[in-house]
Amino acid sequence: MKGRLLVLDEIDGREAAALLVDGQLEELAIDPLGDMAVPGAIYRAVADRPVKGQGGIFVKLPDGTSGFLRQISGVAPGQRLLVQVTGPAEPGKAIPVTSRLLFKSRFAIVTPDAPGLNISRKIKDEERRAELSALAQTGMTGANEQLGLILRSSCLEAEDQAIAEDIAAMRGLAEAVLADNSGPPELLVDGPTAHDLAFRDWLEPAVDDADTDPESFERHGVAEMLDALRAPRVALDAGGHMMIEPTRALVAVDVNTGPDTSPAAALKANIAAARDLPRQMRLRGLGGQVVVDFAPMPKRDRHILDQVLKAAFKTDGEANLAGWTTLGLYELTRKRDRLPLSELLP
Repeated sequence: MKGRLLVLDEIDGREAAALLVDGQLEELAIDPLGDMAVPGAIYRAVADRPVKGQGGIFVKLPDGTSGFLRQISGVAPGQRLLVQVTGPAEPGKAIPVTSRLLFKSRFAIVTPDAPGLNISRKIKDEERRAELSALAQTGMTGANEQLGLILRSSCLEAEDQAIAEDIAAMRGLAEAVLADNSGPPELLVDGPTAHDLAFRDWLEPAVDDADTDPESFERHGVAEMLDALRAPRVALDAGGHMMIEPTRALVAVDVNTGPDTSPAAALKANIAAARDLPRQMRLRGLGGQVVVDFAPMPKRDRHILDQVLKAAFKTDGEANLAGWTTLGLYELTRKRDRLPLSELLP
């Protein structure tokens, strides 16, 4: 179908959510197996030992697990800290956490230690910005001066009452958590479930329809799309294909032209691969170091691919496009922000 479709279902009793845009899978969230730390969860932690040369410190979390907090100074072993999970832990490694907490809802984000009242730059209408500014002022009156607030772009067409309720809820949660900084390691705020995440982050722009009834994944072909994501081969619109294969050290991507032998075949396949790569990485839950072996093409065409990659990764979170190596490979890094699909659907 055309338009934006939100699909909510379950997989083996775990919440699962998918966003389809014009029939193509654009977003995916599946609750992890077992009792695993979910990005966004907030813990009371206890500082353990610093790691020389890495600018960070290990922290103790509940149930004997460990977190790793980067770029921290002035923290003594035994000190209580409030930390938030920023991504999944790699096998055998500590859970990545940050001390920069965010209390995030559909309309509002409360930011401890980042004071100020801010409105998304995507909202251009000056009259609406003035109305939202008044809502922010009212909602944060009397709050600690170190608490900041961001009103998200979804506020543009939202009802004022719903925005005010979100501000109040996030402010109240932040104040309660910040006051709870004594005691042993403890989970204070759960990370969002798949359905929570979908309603919080995927409804801007608004969806055209939603299917929340059982077996919705089967009805809309999401199950088949998941099967395709578990295979390394990705067909490209240009007639070629790319192979995406994660290893322990990096993610290797190989682009092939297929049966097309025309002079422009390589560039067409490479452009198609570059445009689809961020979506494929996101849906597969892949990140870290990525090395792409594009189909052979003249060096003079590389600047075209550079622009395509820059545009493709612009809205895909934290990615660093390192560029071309002397061997003609393309290197980039992408933040690991979710569990690999291979771990969610073993």
